[in-house]
Amino acid sequence: MQKQLEEIRRGALSAISSAGSGVDLEALRVKYLGKKGALTALLKQMGALSPQERPKMGQLANQVREDLSSAIARQAEILSQKALDARLASEVLDVTIPGTKVPVGHKHPMSIVLEEVEDIFAGMGFQIAEGPEVELSDYNFTKLNTPEGHPARDWQDTFYLSEDSSVVLRTQTSPVQVRVMERQKPPIRIISHGRVYRKDEVDATHSPMFHQIEGLVVDKGVTMADLKGTLEVLVRRLYGKDAKIRFRPHHFPFTEPSCEVDVQCFECQGEGCRVCKGEGWIELLGAGMVHPKVLEGCGIDTEVYSGFAFGIGVERLTMRRFSISDLRLIFENDVRFLTQF
Repeated sequence: MQKQLEEIRRGALSAISSAGSGVDLEALRVKYLGKKGALTALLKQMGALSPQERPKMGQLANQVREDLSSAIARQAEILSQKALDARLASEVLDVTIPGTKVPVGHKHPMSIVLEEVEDIFAGMGFQIAEGPEVELSDYNFTKLNTPEGHPARDWQDTFYLSEDSSVVLRTQTSPVQVRVMERQKPPIRIISHGRVYRKDEVDATHSPMFHQIEGLVVDKGVTMADLKGTLEVLVRRLYGKDAKIRFRPHHFPFTEPSCEVDVQCFECQGEGCRVCKGEGWIELLGAGMVHPKVLEGCGIDTEVYSGFAFGIGVERLTMRRFSISDLRLIFENDVRFLTQF
């Protein structure tokens, strides 16, 4: 048996040192040390030995098992290192090769204009206020001097979210003004911006969802001249000192007197085209002096305070700012269009 053990050790060590892969090495372990391996089979014959020979052969067998296990562990480490060396050699990084340029995004044209507008109003002492997009009809209409039965509350013009018409997607950011006046005493000087919703047909200058900026000033001695001066500063800061604007009388339930402000069409320079629908001017915003009923409904003494308010479509500001001829381009997410800005 001693001779057989020595033969197993020599043969196994030679085979283990020649193993070229982990699979081959595992096969050799099973061949020699497994439950049905050569060494295990030989040890089963220990019972035939005399009591004097059995301890000596047992000690030799354990030594052979230990030698083979150590040899397998060393060869496994060698094979692992070779595999790592081969991988490192195949994945060499040449740091001198120019890297792949990663495209970097930039601000959307509407975000650019919105930040410019915020900066302009911040320079005039305005603060930014926010409010919910899903609004109560009471704030969206009633508190803005638009009672039930008014055309602005028509189902065809507005997106209602409740059967009793008490909840609505806000049609303007004006409800924010009411909420501010209810919790803050004059003087008030704020702007609010966000998404608003109206049942408009989609065309070059209209969308059922758009963005609006509204402003509100309430203080002692505020007049229409203050409103006009504020809006002129805004338009000329945005579009240049040569920008042409006009003020037209208009009607809004929540302002009195009211006006609309137009800017000369950037596409045709006032000649008339599809963008301005042949008028030569594009409606930019609505404005006016805050109606006394709105102020009184918010607990403000109209004998002491007056104010003005205005609402601007951010999309139209953006169109004029960047000479965009179709509002739909702003929402289509065409990278070819957006990369121009």
